Amino acid sequence: MIISQTPYRVSFAGGGTDLPAFYREEDGAVLSIALTRHMYVTVSPRFDPSTRVAYTRTEIVDSVDELQHTIVREALRLTGLGRHLEVTTIGDVPAGTGLGSSSSLAVGVLLALYAYRGEVVSQHRLAEEACRIELDLLRKPIGRQDQYAAAFGGLNYMRFRSDDTVDVEPVPCRADTLAELERRALLLYTQQQRDADRILEQQSAGTGERRSVLRAMRDLAGEMRFALAGKGDLDRFAALLHEGWELKRSLGFGISTQSVDDWYAAARRAGATGGKLLGAGGGGFLLLLAPPERHTAIREALGKPRELPFGVDRRGSRIIFISDRYSF
Repeated sequence: MIISQTPYRVSFAGGGTDLPAFYREEDGAVLSIALTRHMYVTVSPRFDPSTRVAYTRTEIVDSVDELQHTIVREALRLTGLGRHLEVTTIGDVPAGTGLGSSSSLAVGVLLALYAYRGEVVSQHRLAEEACRIELDLLRKPIGRQDQYAAAFGGLNYMRFRSDDTVDVEPVPCRADTLAELERRALLLYTQQQRDADRILEQQSAGTGERRSVLRAMRDLAGEMRFALAGKGDLDRFAALLHEGWELKRSLGFGISTQSVDDWYAAARRAGATGGKLLGAGGGGFLLLLAPPERHTAIREALGKPRELPFGVDRRGSRIIFISDRYSF
């Protein structure tokens, strides 16, 4: 039995420039961080010569090709596994909330399946193959940042090249700066889930006419990287986060909603110095930065919504359990 643990992510700036519609013309860039909230995948032998996959539903099939779970199906095909196998997926957070869950799943499934085969694969290979599954095989209208954030973990500045390669550059950030970022951050659930694919399809189609805004968002990711590096300036970082959200909202495409705008305005009045809606937009989690002494006032102003603790996962996707006592 193998169990993998793969982090979700928070993207601070540059989202949209990791879409092929942008980076095929000029380099894109994103600043993101992995969270201590995870996708878990178990892979274990099955006595029957069938494949069982358990998630929000359970499938038992005689052939991998019959699976309705598209990511697991393509990962099994890619690794050459399937018969006499059970795969289970469990996420700390539901899909559609802006934390990159589908890519965390793709990376975590691949890692667990390769480990089951007794193979060690690099973080780059995991991310690249997760991209192949989601973008090339399943034709999802998504970008390339989430797969790399999930595989590598930590705080990274990523560049997206026209040949589909991705450069991952860890940000040299002090431990006390990250600790202070964790103290200042609030992750609040808007109680709205959304179809990210629809928003991203619109954004890809409209990239040409909004390229100047996307370029500014890409450049902002670089500025935010320098705000966190070295001694760290979290006040500057929060101001840039706010600037980036204003740019992202200006793109349209249903990225924000009136209720999200109202929430963000109320949070700013209560003491938030910066923030953004995570993921493609339209709902999910709202990230806010504020002095810790203002957190209670912000929660009160927003009606005490559900929230997730903000913690930094520094390790990326990994195997957390191996046992061979169930082998048949």
